Amino acid sequence: MEDYYSVLGVARDASQEEIQDAYREKAKEYHPDISDHDDAEERFKRVKKAYETLSDGSNRRQYDRLGHRNYEQADKHGATGDGGPGGAGMGGFGGDFSGVGGFGGMEDVFDAFFGGGMGRGGRGRGVSRGRDLRTSTTIDLEDAYRGTETRVTYIRTTSCPECGGSGAASEDAVSTCPECSGSGQQRRIRNTPQGRVMTQRTCTRCRGEGRIVEESCEECGGEGRVDSRESVEVDIPPGVGDGQVVRIRGKGQAGERGGPSGDLHVEIRVRNRTDLARDGDDLLYEHEITFPRAVFGDTVEVPHFDGALNVEVPPGTRSGDTLRLRGKGMPRLRGHGSGDLHVKVQVVTPDPGELDGDALEALQQFSESTDHDFQPDQGLLDRFREKVLR
Repeated sequence: MEDYYSVLGVARDASQEEIQDAYREKAKEYHPDISDHDDAEERFKRVKKAYETLSDGSNRRQYDRLGHRNYEQADKHGATGDGGPGGAGMGGFGGDFSGVGGFGGMEDVFDAFFGGGMGRGGRGRGVSRGRDLRTSTTIDLEDAYRGTETRVTYIRTTSCPECGGSGAASEDAVSTCPECSGSGQQRRIRNTPQGRVMTQRTCTRCRGEGRIVEESCEECGGEGRVDSRESVEVDIPPGVGDGQVVRIRGKGQAGERGGPSGDLHVEIRVRNRTDLARDGDDLLYEHEITFPRAVFGDTVEVPHFDGALNVEVPPGTRSGDTLRLRGKGMPRLRGHGSGDLHVKVQVVTPDPGELDGDALEALQQFSESTDHDFQPDQGLLDRFREKVLR
């Protein structure tokens, strides 16, 4: 299950403004009323839950402290929020633990939230998932139409090849913290009039890692991670839109102490074309024709990624009329057909200086006929077509 930062596609140190912007983008992408995703409703709920948690300072601090799995488990039992897990009152469980069977019962409760380690030699909090990274790449509109592969290069931290991410010079250079027995937490139980209460804090000796490194790895200086330049192939599907994001799992920052890597989010930028414009899944094209051709009809050539298209302009077409070619637009993501191509016709008025005498005379006769509401005879139309359309 993705953690809430991954759901929103932000780094763990993201600002509230970045979280809000990411929520708006994700909500628009997965809203059930407008999304093409098959599981849009479920994804939208996850996005909403992630935002509600991370946009609240208190909830976010608890989430960061407990981790994703423990936080969701605590939330399920009503133990999140102010005074939630780890506090003296234990949130939704109440403060009286006299009936849970002594120390063993309390240990079971903490195991549910903190994943065990109450003196059992657990790994502590040293291992954690790496942060997600974000980069971008730019493609042409035709690439967005057909789908393409492109390569992006970026800087990321990777697990140290020398120590395997442990940060230690060797396996023998690591020992379990004697202060917390490897749990990463120092816990204290005290008796109160209300019952036995447990409090805890991060172990001051190992700083929550549950282990002591006697000798650090020389390659990474004990960090367990090193910076490197990486190049990855990005598979961009047909129909991708400007601003949409392709996620590559495991290509983000390396986790701490050998933990799993985060993900790489690649934002796709699509270049505009001067002739074809995009509106969602539809393509728009504007074609100019002369007034006579609008009157008598014409066949025009329209550019397209699959080759030029011959489009019939019917007689009597007015300036601004749009001709619709179904299925000639952009492919819809996940293979649900294609949009349409809309050809907008613009009738161009000729400059009289560009017409010769015969054309001007024919145009004048046509004008006088229509101005007096007379229907021109076939001979006039033939002469007009011959002299003006030649």
